[in-house]
Amino acid sequence: MEEKIKRIYTSVIKEHFKNHQQMIFLSGPRQAGKTTVSLMAKEFTSQFSYLNWDNLDHRKIVLEGVESVASFAGLDRLTLEEPIIVFDEIHKYSKWKTFLKGFFDTYKEKVKIIVTGSSRLDIYKKGGDSLMGRYFPYRLHQLSIAELQRVELSGKEINEPFQSKSNDFEKLLKNGGFPEPFIKNDPRFLNRWKTLRQEQLIREDIRDLSRIQELGQIEILAEILKHQSGQLTNYSSIAKKVNVSSDTIRRWIKTLQSFFYCFTVQPWSKNIPRSLIKEPKIYLWDWINVEEERSRVENLVASHLLKAVHFWTDCGFGQYDLWFIRDKEKREVDFLVSQDKKPWFLVEVKLSSKGGISKNLAYFQDKIKAKHAFQVVFDMDYIPRDCFKHLDPIIVPARTFITQLV
Repeated sequence: MEEKIKRIYTSVIKEHFKNHQQMIFLSGPRQAGKTTVSLMAKEFTSQFSYLNWDNLDHRKIVLEGVESVASFAGLDRLTLEEPIIVFDEIHKYSKWKTFLKGFFDTYKEKVKIIVTGSSRLDIYKKGGDSLMGRYFPYRLHQLSIAELQRVELSGKEINEPFQSKSNDFEKLLKNGGFPEPFIKNDPRFLNRWKTLRQEQLIREDIRDLSRIQELGQIEILAEILKHQSGQLTNYSSIAKKVNVSSDTIRRWIKTLQSFFYCFTVQPWSKNIPRSLIKEPKIYLWDWINVEEERSRVENLVASHLLKAVHFWTDCGFGQYDLWFIRDKEKREVDFLVSQDKKPWFLVEVKLSSKGGISKNLAYFQDKIKAKHAFQVVFDMDYIPRDCFKHLDPIIVPARTFITQLV
């Protein structure tokens, strides 16, 4: 029997249904665990139903309409517990918004609803009435160091550090955070999984759910982005390599973002004289596709920070965002996390602690008045101290810092 990893998102679903009537919209990358997490909601009720649009029998039930689904889920019968129903990948149905609006408005007093999708559930604007006010979005990420050990909700953003189990840190760096290759920990499986996943994403998801025909060129772009992780995005340079216009590259990168292949980090410009205000930096959702070691560890930290800002925002702690800082004198800090549009903490990523602390951390902390400034390094052992108790720029082990996130 294959190992199952507990996820913090199960706790999120439990708390949401305890406090809210709205549907849960659970989006995230293909194979990150959305279906597994949604099926774990069986723990909360004996009245559980699951409909997957990719299953032809399930699709028929949905196409027959709201009453058909209600009958399938037993909503026409008195039940001891409140039913939960999962609609998996239903955004592939052209009238999914209209269907969900009708189903929710009719049965919201009788059932809890989870909707999952491997592309962003808000990118399709085709027809149907708005679902505004009828759902709360949650963005599911791949595994992180913190989630491998802490799955209960704590009610705060930053948690106490802990020493990760056995070789979890090394496994995550080597295999990535997608559950199946992480659990298997097998290089040959990982190589086949990476190839197949990219083919499915481009040859199936993008082909089926966008109007883009030039899939071969999209594949070339995806390969180029693997070598661009953490670099400023030069659209015209990439356009020449792919032999399309800069506007097309911008549009295709947005498409790849929509399907969770990559994400962009924008430059922070407030209170920064001569700041860089145009070009974003691009990172991959799956850091194992980044070959160069320095870029890979930076991408891993970027992914952990993005997961944290998404989680904190989705759970209602406030509005959090991820940025980088660079000015025209080429002073740069890899990341800035903002809280309610105000700078909170800076992060510079280094492979080694040798060479001392970056001067740019102190410079930019002073300019923007960020509360914390961390130089996160990968050659230090775990230290059981709370990084966030320090206000001056400080070198901290990655093994400590990222356990304090989500």
